[in-house]
Amino acid sequence: MKQKKGEPGYLDHQLKVEIIKTLISFALVLAILALGIIQTGTRLNLLTVVAILGALPACKLLVGVITRFPYRSIPSETAEEIRKNTEYLTVAYDMIITSTEKIMPVDCIVISGHTVCGYTRSQKVDCAYLGKHIKNILSQNGYDKMTVKIFQKYSQFLSRAEGMNAIAEIDQADDERMEDAVRHLILNISM
Repeated sequence: MKQKKGEPGYLDHQLKVEIIKTLISFALVLAILALGIIQTGTRLNLLTVVAILGALPACKLLVGVITRFPYRSIPSETAEEIRKNTEYLTVAYDMIITSTEKIMPVDCIVISGHTVCGYTRSQKVDCAYLGKHIKNILSQNGYDKMTVKIFQKYSQFLSRAEGMNAIAEIDQADDERMEDAVRHLILNISM
């Protein structure tokens, strides 16, 4: 089953897909190289050149695997708990947000109106920097006056998300189109 970007389990699924693509690519390179050596009896042939050129995209896929390897998806129990408490909010899961200086994993982001609230379990993420980065990207794309807060403590995030959900349930504002656009924009800056 194909996982879409922003759904729970996306990072683990993408890692598996990229590993399979990488293994197939290197297997093809080795097969072409072996075929050339078997046919001509030497490695000095045209198929060796083709194999070397084929190794370039295979190596690019390997870089993708190496980049994604340290990051895992949000646990399904946690995602289900968040889902139960955010039925009136726009939610995105499993992101690796990149800036020019840093790669920052984010387990979940909830959006309600002009408020974006996120959770990361990684202690290496600078939450203030990540919040400022997301806010800058949003303002560059015409979403000014947004409030962005990232938490490393799950209980704080869940309590903020529940509060946002309660407000969204009462207000039921017509911000769904804007929230989807903000979600899409955040997913675009994510790997």
